[in-house]
Amino acid sequence: MGVVLYFLRHGQTAYSLTGGYCGTSANDPGLTEAGLEMAQEFAQAYANFPWTAVYASPLRRAVETARPLCQQTGLEMRVRDGLREVMYGRWEGMRPVEVDQEYHDEYVAWLTDPAWYAPVGGERAVDIARRSSQVLDEIERTHSEGHILLVSHKATIRIMLSTLMGIDVGRYRDRMDMPVAAVSIVELAARGPLFHTIADRSHLGERLRSLPST
Repeated sequence: MGVVLYFLRHGQTAYSLTGGYCGTSANDPGLTEAGLEMAQEFAQAYANFPWTAVYASPLRRAVETARPLCQQTGLEMRVRDGLREVMYGRWEGMRPVEVDQEYHDEYVAWLTDPAWYAPVGGERAVDIARRSSQVLDEIERTHSEGHILLVSHKATIRIMLSTLMGIDVGRYRDRMDMPVAAVSIVELAARGPLFHTIADRSHLGERLRSLPST
């Protein structure tokens, strides 16, 4: 087996509870108490796994999710800007209904094809695919084998997985869900990416799995 990638979405935040758009917002929210528990439960479940490296988005919620595993394993957290969430521009902090009311035409265009239409002042899916692919390229250059954890965000992970699957990145929202604290496993096999698991949350206890997971 060569390189196996584990894409972990960060734990619960206040924005994941409300469905508000939170990309690279200046307030950079951290995890809720439940989100911190999710990070701890992931670390406990995977602490004895033979990890090779941990990569994380620089945003606080991703760093807080990666930290417990790094503390238990002694691995360095390799922070990479390419793993951060979509930049939502003027929509940061707004809920979908508010965006629809204030930016209706732009919102409809973005919902129709986020690959080539961006939130006002934000990023397109092709932009996220380009910068996140640079991180994946770095991992392939640096590691010939091993288990690699990437802690990132809902849209960014779905775009990375769509790219690896050969799915149009403009359809990333239509092809897979990615609840908080879910892990997806992809082996970089000789004949291309081999998907083992998408959006698994079995490492969480029943109480945390039952919480809202937007």
